[in-house]
Amino acid sequence: MAKLLTIQGGKPLRGEVHVRGAKNLVPKSMVASLLGSEPSELRNVPEIKDVEIVTNLLSIHGVKVDRDAASGVMTLDPRETYSAEHTEIDTHAGDSRIPILFCGPLMHKNGEAFIPDLGGCRIGDRPINYHLEVLRNFGAVVDKRPTGIHISAPKGLRGAKLELPFPSVGATEQVLLTAVLAEGITELKNSAVEPEIHDLIAILQQMGAIITVYTDRTIRIEGVSRLSGFRHRSIPDRNETASWASAALVTEGDIYVRGAAQRDLTAFLNTYRKIGGEFEVDDDGMRFWHAGGPLNPLVLETDVHPGFMTDWQQPMVVALTQANGVSIVHETVYENRFGFTEALTRMGSSIQLHRECLGSNPCRFGQRNFLHSAVISGPVTLHGADIDVPDLRGGFSHLIAALAANGTSNVTGIEIISRGYEHFIDKIAGLGADISISER
Repeated sequence: MAKLLTIQGGKPLRGEVHVRGAKNLVPKSMVASLLGSEPSELRNVPEIKDVEIVTNLLSIHGVKVDRDAASGVMTLDPRETYSAEHTEIDTHAGDSRIPILFCGPLMHKNGEAFIPDLGGCRIGDRPINYHLEVLRNFGAVVDKRPTGIHISAPKGLRGAKLELPFPSVGATEQVLLTAVLAEGITELKNSAVEPEIHDLIAILQQMGAIITVYTDRTIRIEGVSRLSGFRHRSIPDRNETASWASAALVTEGDIYVRGAAQRDLTAFLNTYRKIGGEFEVDDDGMRFWHAGGPLNPLVLETDVHPGFMTDWQQPMVVALTQANGVSIVHETVYENRFGFTEALTRMGSSIQLHRECLGSNPCRFGQRNFLHSAVISGPVTLHGADIDVPDLRGGFSHLIAALAANGTSNVTGIEIISRGYEHFIDKIAGLGADISISER
């Protein structure tokens, strides 16, 4: 049965939460273990749905996965991998898009791979065309079938020269996971350079890969014939950290995020301070709080790293509903990421969506009729509402709004949030929120 989260809002969130490994790195690291000829060990692994999905997918392909949830240590042994049944892959993939990243490693191991229909958050077009074209360039044969996509490499995989039309994180991961064991040299231009990409490169380098990253978004991979295992501690989840920071700001609270790291949050922290939040850093984590007084409006534009990350936009929009004046947010990464604002409007927010590029730079959505710019007027008094969670980050942003709102909010679809936020209900309760869970 589906769960209903009831929130009595209006209480500041105060206390401590613990953030572990990055949702955008850990599952991909688990996939990378398939490339090895020896077992791997991954540390700082969170208990999130995406980790569970990848664990199941690896298991049906013969990888032995052992995990200590309390310590966050996982071992992965890929020495006896085999092809899985299509029905099993479809069953365990759920609504995750992770299976697309299995293609390169599985072709290196088994000579073939299968991808079911892919899900993911409803925040915009995430075409797998980038991935399929990448694989074709390596020499893969792509066969689209009614049940999904079968991919094989009858002549093996060979290095290629590639340039992405947009610095897609997923496509960059696909290239890395495919190129490391491909014959010859691969050169990727216009690659993503997010911290999670660099951590994945560090893992592959530990395994024996030869990868060079240049300052112009070019990555060069020299294929090798064999990879070993790895022992690695994942970087912390910067997106979860930013979400808790935003929750402290909106609820006028004070939250210490144990495990958080400042290094990969530069753009977020600059914006956080400009709007009126404060933070301090120590060796074990970061503390975030509302500095007092009115919050400041601002003009904000999302971008690929090192810019202001799109995953930070939704929690920050909730904060901007409490700012004293008019703010403008221009979304340049996902064209439909403002769908979550419908619920905020019902809660009392003043948010107008526009098709025009309202930022300093035109983006690829400007001529395509997408509502990708928002004008937010504040401050407003938020009130409780019935909410159905639309996607991962939008869903957590709805929780932040409900926690700050006057009155009661009933939230459904919260299972989506567990894809990327570990024990989020327990954490919210531990911060003093008045919440309850029931079945419906």
